Amino acid sequence: MPELETSLIPAFSDNYIYLLRDPATGTVAVVDPGAAEPVADALTARGWPLHLILVTHHHADHTGGNLALKERYGARILGPAADRNRIPGLDEGVAEGDTVRVGDAAARVIETPGHTSGHISFHFAESDALFCGDTLFSLGCGRLFEGTPSTMWQSLLKLRALPDETKVHCGHEYTASNARFALSVDGRNPDLIRRAAEIEELRTRGEPTIPASLGEEKRANPFLRADDPALAAALGMEADPVAVFATLRARKDAF
Repeated sequence: MPELETSLIPAFSDNYIYLLRDPATGTVAVVDPGAAEPVADALTARGWPLHLILVTHHHADHTGGNLALKERYGARILGPAADRNRIPGLDEGVAEGDTVRVGDAAARVIETPGHTSGHISFHFAESDALFCGDTLFSLGCGRLFEGTPSTMWQSLLKLRALPDETKVHCGHEYTASNARFALSVDGRNPDLIRRAAEIEELRTRGEPTIPASLGEEKRANPFLRADDPALAAALGMEADPVAVFATLRARKDAF
């Protein structure tokens, strides 16, 4: 089966919207359209229709283009059932374990609350593609607006369990600032040092740091390593993953 085609669309100051196209059927979807205009421009440039809008969570910078795109293209909107009343124009609510299809490409829905209470992620296993909104960032994770450290840690463990080959498509270009924080708490990690240098080169050239390799994230992202005794020791803490995660998140919030 041909791999799902993925295009990154920058929006606002640091958001990423994603266009997905199944080459076998020509079905096109967009993930988290915070604004309609850049999506419409990208579709026009490619001569593509729009069939589906996939939403990870209710924040306006991920849903602001929903209604305009739905009206213009007749696209169906799929998003978290738990946030049915907070997703503009939602046609179908989905939950843990449900399957979402973009043509012949199938995504498993993973509930990943923490940033928001109803947050979900979409994993296209055959294309090694994860669309995780604001749950997992490269070298970081989302702020806990509607969840607890324990809730977010459990969500991150679900994503960490995916194959190393998975490409992480997150909602923002936060990687350079995340790298600076990560180095402040885990500065002796050779994988982190290597990734931080790569990020600096990419940003110097004005290139995105996303998608990221989940395998690299498992080795370099401190928020995915809260159960690593070495990281706990570096923080001067006991090896309690939730406590370590909570400390990391609090330090990042104040960084």
